[in-house]
Amino acid sequence: MESKSNFKAEEEDPEAIVWAQKAWALLSSVRAKSPLIQCITNFVSMDLMANTLLSAGASPAMLHSIEELPDFTPQVHALCVNVGTLSADWLPAMKVAAELAHNSGKPWVLDPVAAGASGFRLKACLELVELKPTVIRGNASEIIALANASVGPTKGADSSHESTDAVESAKSLAQSSGALVAVSGAVDIVTDGKRVVGARNGVAMLTKITATGCSVTALIAAFVAVDQSHVLEATASALSIFGIASEVGMKLAKGPASLRMHLIDSLYRLDEVCVLSHVKIGSLS
Repeated sequence: MESKSNFKAEEEDPEAIVWAQKAWALLSSVRAKSPLIQCITNFVSMDLMANTLLSAGASPAMLHSIEELPDFTPQVHALCVNVGTLSADWLPAMKVAAELAHNSGKPWVLDPVAAGASGFRLKACLELVELKPTVIRGNASEIIALANASVGPTKGADSSHESTDAVESAKSLAQSSGALVAVSGAVDIVTDGKRVVGARNGVAMLTKITATGCSVTALIAAFVAVDQSHVLEATASALSIFGIASEVGMKLAKGPASLRMHLIDSLYRLDEVCVLSHVKIGSLS
């Protein structure tokens, strides 16, 4: 894990208390309102993404047929677009859904998986960014690739950089796109281009379970859906809540497979005491 010395918020800090209360209020709102989240996502992540949304209290819709989008997408509470198993056949539906969501005043979240892996993928991601996502959530390498509009060495969907390496790239991308940018890592970075906060919940074993990043992107969409006026707070809270669920699940897990199961169970069972005592969100210096 990365050093946490650059965090201003400590457990007794009033800022930390406020963040914890925000995170619990947002999770409670998701559970109460059960927002409908449309997910156009990759084949690998569909199951865990849907179950993450369900366990958090949201309602997933794994719908990607372009013929259905004009009727369906304007009715959802938020859209999540993930380009993990991108193909030329799927890209038009992603663009149409993003445009429909934007024109309907609905938030949408982009997960630019392996954005710098190929020219085709980078071009597709940059075209999606032009359609005004509310949030862009990726790992450090993906955010750097988008900010620089460059193809480079890649480890597939894994990051070659630490999240803190991408702070300036994230700020630049947020400023140029108008989106809130989140960078997942040992410390999750969230920025609107000026303000920068970090969430430091989570366990290292999450990197050994496929689709955890995809799933937290969907959770961000659910949190933003219930509070569109405070996108930064909703995004940071979703990242923290997902991380807390992994911390609780890790106490029972014996490896990645059992952590996956306990992660879903723990997210479903999170209560106020657990959330208020575990949230670790603070301003970054």
